[in-house]
Amino acid sequence: MSDTDRRTNLPPLRLHVPEPPFRPGDPVDYSHMEIPAAGALDRPAVDAPAATMREMPYGLIRVLDGEGRATGPWNPRLEPERLVAMLRNMALTRAFDERMYRAQRQGKTSFYMKSTGEEAVAVAAAEALDRDDMCFPSYRQQGLLIVRGWPLVDMMNQIYSNKADRLKGRQLPVLYSAKEAGFFSISGNLATQMPQAVGWALASAAQGDTRIAATWCGEGSTAEGDFHAAMTFATVYRAPVIVNVVNNQWAISSFAGFAGGDETTFAARALGYGMAGLRVDGNDPLAVYAATDWAAERARTNHGPTLIEHFTYRAEGHSTSDDPAQYRSAEERSAWPLGDPIIRLKQHLIGLGVWDEERHAEMDRELAEQVKAAAKEAEKNGVLGIGLHQPFDTMFEDVFEEMPWHLKEQRAQMRAERESAGI
Repeated sequence: MSDTDRRTNLPPLRLHVPEPPFRPGDPVDYSHMEIPAAGALDRPAVDAPAATMREMPYGLIRVLDGEGRATGPWNPRLEPERLVAMLRNMALTRAFDERMYRAQRQGKTSFYMKSTGEEAVAVAAAEALDRDDMCFPSYRQQGLLIVRGWPLVDMMNQIYSNKADRLKGRQLPVLYSAKEAGFFSISGNLATQMPQAVGWALASAAQGDTRIAATWCGEGSTAEGDFHAAMTFATVYRAPVIVNVVNNQWAISSFAGFAGGDETTFAARALGYGMAGLRVDGNDPLAVYAATDWAAERARTNHGPTLIEHFTYRAEGHSTSDDPAQYRSAEERSAWPLGDPIIRLKQHLIGLGVWDEERHAEMDRELAEQVKAAAKEAEKNGVLGIGLHQPFDTMFEDVFEEMPWHLKEQRAQMRAERESAGI
C-alpha cells in the first residue's frame, strides 16, 4: 500500500482554536473548576529540590477557607496588626484606582489601569519582601509602591504627566519608575522586565549582596520570548529571583487559553526548566504572603528561583480603553468562586475579633479623603491638556550622558524656529 493510499484512511487534520468558556450574554457556571480545600496542600522545605515538588504547580495554595478562617501548613500566622496594615494597603490601592479612573473619565489623564480584585497579588507580596529587594513589575502592581510608602501625589503626577512628573511626560500614564522604592521602570512592551529582573538578581549574587529580585507579568506574557530567556538564565545560574505570573484569566480581550492555559497551569512552566513552581490562590492575601515568603527565603539562601502563578480574576476592563462587555459574560465577576481579596481578609479579621464593619467603613472613608486630598495637590501641577507641562528642551535630554553635536544642532534649530514664531 502506498503512502497516499494509507493517508486516505486517516481523519483530516484539525486546528484547535482556544475558546473561552463564556461569551457575552452566556450564563456563568464555574462548577468545572477544581478548587482544593484551604490547607490541603503541603508546604515543602525551603531547600527541597525542585524535582521533588512536581505536584505543587498543579495544586492551589490556599490559607483562608470559605468562612474566613486561616488553616493548614501555609498559614503564615501573622500578627493582627500586620494583617490590618495589609488590609489597609489593599483598600488604599482600590481607593487610589477609583479616584484615578474617575480622573480619566473626566479628561484629566489619557489612560488608566485598575487592579480591582488583584490587590493581594502586589500588596501581600510586597509585605513578604524586604524593603530593599528590587521589584520589576508589570502595569498592575501599583500596590507595591503603596506598601512601600511612596507618595500618592508623586504617582498622580506621573499619571497626569504634569510639570512635577519625575519622568517628564515621557512614559504612558501608570508606567511608574521609583528607584528609591526599589521599583524598576515599567515598560509597555510585554515581558521585557523578566530578563532584566534575572540580570539584576545575578548581579546581586555576583557581588555577594543579600537582596533578591521579584518580577511580575500577566499570563499572556508567558508566550513572549523574553519570558523563556529569563527562565533559562534564572534556572542555569540559580538566580535569586521570584517570577510572578498573574493569571487573571484575560490578556486584554484574549482569554488565558491563547497563552497555553487550556493545556496546563502556568505554574507548570517551571517544571520544564527544573525550577520550583507554586500555584497560589491570588485572591487569598495570606496565601500570597506565604508563597512569596517561602520563595524569598529560598532565593535568599541560595536554593534558586521560584515561579509563582497567582490564580486570580481581572474584575475590571484591561484599561480605560477597554470594554470587557464585548468579549466576556457580565456574570463572570460576581460568580468568580475565589471571591474578593479585601472582603476575604476583612472576614478573617472580624473572625479574629480585631475588626468589624464599622471600623472597615470608617477606614474606607478615611482613605477616600486621603486620596482626594492627594489628587487635589497633584492637580495643582497640571492635568492633561492644560498648559505646557515640560519645557521643550527636555525632549533632547536624558538620552546620552553628554549631548552629541547633532542633538545640540537640532535643539538650537528648534529654539530659533520657536523664537521666530514668537512662541
